[in-house]
Amino acid sequence: MDYYIVIPIHNEEAFLESTLNSILNQTLLPKKVILVNDNSSDNTETIIDSFSSKHTIFQKLNIISSTQHMPGSKVINAFNKGFNLLDESFDFIVKLDADIILPKNYFEVISTHFKKEPNLGICGGFIYEQNESGDWILNHPMDKNHVRGAFKAYTRVCFKAIGGLKNAMGWDTVDELLARFHSFLIQTDPTLKIKHLRPTGKAYNKNAKRLQGKAMYSMRYGFLITCIASLKMATKNNSINTFWNNIMGFVTAAEKNDPYLVNEEEGKFIRQLRWTNIKRKLYVQKKPSN
Repeated sequence: MDYYIVIPIHNEEAFLESTLNSILNQTLLPKKVILVNDNSSDNTETIIDSFSSKHTIFQKLNIISSTQHMPGSKVINAFNKGFNLLDESFDFIVKLDADIILPKNYFEVISTHFKKEPNLGICGGFIYEQNESGDWILNHPMDKNHVRGAFKAYTRVCFKAIGGLKNAMGWDTVDELLARFHSFLIQTDPTLKIKHLRPTGKAYNKNAKRLQGKAMYSMRYGFLITCIASLKMATKNNSINTFWNNIMGFVTAAEKNDPYLVNEEEGKFIRQLRWTNIKRKLYVQKKPSN
């Protein structure tokens, strides 16, 4: 299968070379990789130039945006500008971060999954991060059927059906919800272990702490589902502040009448899906063990 990769990049001199080498080592190479240099002030562009001068699959695009690393808006703005340079001659498109190392067979396996299941729309592996002892351990805080935003692969037909990636916090949740709305499947492969070189969220601006609640509002969760989801996040993070930040983000967005990312029909489907998952998990917890 043919595929393209777009990599939004901002000040990634410490990790970028490792990421690009892991792409070059793939058993199934991409047709093209767009390297979007988003206002970097370090040695990032020099590394990009070095790779693009030696390997024709790499193409550089320089853009200027905010220097603040805000989740969602900055990275998807860069991705979309890179995507606009591509044609539609691909089977799947990949949004990739610049601080990961992929296993050599990553895209060959992804391609196999897409060919095997025609209704599969989004596919990916699992994140591993290094602990203090130097061991690579699983760090996948979301549900196991969620593909992390650092390495999402979409079939062309699915990508078009969901309208591309939303330029907002929550883009890597709403994309999967819309994929399900359009009857696409989502698959994670635990054999595909991706090394994440920077711990999740370490580079984010402090102003981003309430954006998760705003995202839940924009996906039309409603207040009750937002409370339940926020409580789950707070429990996982062992921080009550996570709950209150989410609620304040939701309430503030509602008071300002912020725009939604999905229409009413999509929002109704999303709420029904969320309630189904909540009830299923409650049933599993209550079910007596043998």
